[in-house]
Amino acid sequence: MMPPEEESPDGEGDRDSALVLLQGLKSGSTRKGCDPFAQTQRSKLQHRRARINQQINKEMRMRAGAENLFRATSNHKVKETVALELSYVNSNLQLLKEELEELNSSMDVYQNDSESISVPMIPLGLKETKELDLLAPLKDFISEHYGEEGILFEKEIKEFMELRQAMRTPSRNEAGLELLMEYYNQLYFLDSRFFPPTKSLGVYFHWYDSLTGVPFHQRALAFEKGSVLFNIGALHTQIGARQDRASLPGLNQAIDAFQKAAGAFNYLKENFSNAPSLDMSVASLNMLVRLMVAQVQECVFEKMTLLRAQHDFFTQLQLAQEAARVEDVYSLVHQTMTQAHVKDYVPFSWTTMVHVKSEHFKALSHYFAAIALCDCPVASDAELPEQEKAFIQFHVTMPEGPSLRVLLQDPEERRKLGKAHLKKAIMKHEEAMRIHGLCKILRKMDILQEVLSFAHKRSLSKYSEIDHEEDFFETGDAPDIHPKTHQKPEIKSPNFSQVKVTDLFHRLGPLSVFSAKNKWYPVRRVHLMRGENGFGFTLRGDSPVLIAGVIPGGCASEAGLKEGDYIISVNGKDCKWSKHAEVVQLLKSTGEEGVEIGVITLQGSEGPKAADKKAAAMSSGSGVLKSNKENSRKSVMNSKSASTLLVWSKKSKRSKKSTYGIPFTTVGDNEVMY
Repeated sequence: MMPPEEESPDGEGDRDSALVLLQGLKSGSTRKGCDPFAQTQRSKLQHRRARINQQINKEMRMRAGAENLFRATSNHKVKETVALELSYVNSNLQLLKEELEELNSSMDVYQNDSESISVPMIPLGLKETKELDLLAPLKDFISEHYGEEGILFEKEIKEFMELRQAMRTPSRNEAGLELLMEYYNQLYFLDSRFFPPTKSLGVYFHWYDSLTGVPFHQRALAFEKGSVLFNIGALHTQIGARQDRASLPGLNQAIDAFQKAAGAFNYLKENFSNAPSLDMSVASLNMLVRLMVAQVQECVFEKMTLLRAQHDFFTQLQLAQEAARVEDVYSLVHQTMTQAHVKDYVPFSWTTMVHVKSEHFKALSHYFAAIALCDCPVASDAELPEQEKAFIQFHVTMPEGPSLRVLLQDPEERRKLGKAHLKKAIMKHEEAMRIHGLCKILRKMDILQEVLSFAHKRSLSKYSEIDHEEDFFETGDAPDIHPKTHQKPEIKSPNFSQVKVTDLFHRLGPLSVFSAKNKWYPVRRVHLMRGENGFGFTLRGDSPVLIAGVIPGGCASEAGLKEGDYIISVNGKDCKWSKHAEVVQLLKSTGEEGVEIGVITLQGSEGPKAADKKAAAMSSGSGVLKSNKENSRKSVMNSKSASTLLVWSKKSKRSKKSTYGIPFTTVGDNEVMY
């Protein structure tokens, strides 16, 4: 069974996790996930998710077997029995689907514990994955491809597996995000080291769909990366939902979290194609991005209500337009959720919640419009031009009746239009409450009922206050408010360079040479004696140092060294990561007994044309030298380098000509002869 996540209702779990993380960093150990046995509300939810996922997996295997038997048999009685079994399995799957939908609808667990009343936000549950044993496959690959003893790298492999295990249970705070980011960045190195373009490692990555619970598996490492990135976005939604939005710091943190969630899902959508699971399909990710943007817009509205407590005319108009903007974006989300290819797997409670919010904020926009007209003083002659300018762009269509100047200066006309806005507000409040009552899960959410009821009563009270017994005119239909916001939501793409990582397998050598895509001939041990003119070769570059040229008839040439060879050891000392000056010093320190050099030759690196290209690449400051710098032990992932490895179908244009040999013609500026 998948270990659950840890989260205490009061946030103690997050603080404990942060302490564990800090202690781990001080001791140099791998980051840790949450305690898998902690029985907190959030961990119980994730524990239930894991159980449901496994049951769905079991029922789907049974259904596949029964369907195969039904197609294969010609026995009528067997067909009847199998058909009955299929009916039973499909019924179980439907029940499990409903149970998972209810679990995905458990929004209240992820909200904050503040006593303030706020409309609940919609968070996402994390995708579950199975344990993965990489010990044997990576050891075999190291032995076969790198020619090293796989057993010598058991520590690094286990450290990577521990990191993967930890990222399955991230805490709901910044430490949890850093844990997921660290693992995501390590996948870059794993991909470069162990996933050649023409051969599979033979490892399957198993992940469950967050929305349907259906299991999927692929050999492509891109599936692992995409699933981790999805969980980064999902964790941001949980962090955003838990903030206390009754305070300005809490609102700012919620806005930041939902914007980063939108960025993660958008990045996933733009860099992945043909995702195997529905939750990572283009349609789903598009819906999730829009949902996060809508929740950001809702927070912006709440922020404005906190910052602008004054009840002047312009503030109320701005609040009305902000509320109209929230209604606008939630309407778009509702349209996306009810599309034919999305509505079948999006939880009904989500769709209902979004619809309720759309109606609720439309009601609020009309309520604030009425407050601006009825509670704010009539415009003076000096204030009139500014109010006219604001009001002329306030409605989608201009209200019927007197001119704008008369409307703004006549209290009775203002009351009539305000009454029309309140009438529409009450109608929309009642529609929101009606839609809310259609969903059994939302009916159990007391805080949502409280918010809707409070807003409805407030509008009714205001309507009663301005309604006069002698009103014999029929209240007209108020035009809708033109949506406008002072803070447009920003989709924040993931910042992969935020978490710096070290290549766990750096002992294999610099990635510019020692990667899965490169192949080289077996290591050659060459014994050199210094002649009158030195060893007879020129060196270039760092980590590893390249033999740029060999003097015909010299010591190096007679010993079998070739242009384009890489020096990986000198007298038994590993030189894969050595700088140019360090290798030179080792060579100069040899005595009369000579020196033993270990070299490798990349396959396909022979030939003058290839060598010319290599020389040109190096002299321009690119090629091996640049790659060495990017992939050194202190390499840090940046967003640009990570993005190139996210595509499902990894199609890279490789030159048919090699770029590793350099002919010996003349000694270049950056070459030294020895």
